Amino acid sequence: MINDWIHKGLQFSQNPIFKRFLGKAGVFLAKPAKMALLLSTAYGKLIDAESKESGFTQIKGTLQTFMRLVKAYMKGDYRNVATKSLLVGVAVLLYLVTPIDIIPDFIPGLGLLDDLSLIAWFVNAFQTEISKFRDWEEDRSFDHSRIGTF
Repeated sequence: MINDWIHKGLQFSQNPIFKRFLGKAGVFLAKPAKMALLLSTAYGKLIDAESKESGFTQIKGTLQTFMRLVKAYMKGDYRNVATKSLLVGVAVLLYLVTPIDIIPDFIPGLGLLDDLSLIAWFVNAFQTEISKFRDWEEDRSFDHSRIGTF
C-alpha cells in the first residue's frame, strides 16, 4: 500500500499545482518568520491527524524530523543538506497546510490521498537527507567530553 502512495505522490509532484508550491518554497526559506509559521502550522496539522494506517506513524515521525532539519538550517546550525531537498520538502509542507489541493480535502475517502501520497513520496525520495540529519542530531547529543574517561 505504501508503494502505491509513493508512486501516486511522484505523479502528484509533477502536477502544476504542486509545482506552484515548489516555486513558493524558496521564498519561505528566505524569510525565517514565514518559515516558522509554516513549520508551526504543519506540525499542528500532523499532531491532529489520526490514522490506523501502519506506515502513518513512520511518515509522521519523518516529517517531524524534516521540520527539525529546517529549523536547524534556518538557525545556521545544520547545512549538510541539498537545496533541492529543502525546496521540495518545504513545498510539500506548503501543500499540506494550504486548502488548494489536487484532490480537495472535503471529498470523503479521497480528499487526503494527494496529501498522503506527496508525503510518502517525499519520505521515500529524501530518506538519505533525513538519515544524515538524524545522525547529526544523535552526534550532537553525545557527550564528547566523556571520551577517554572511565
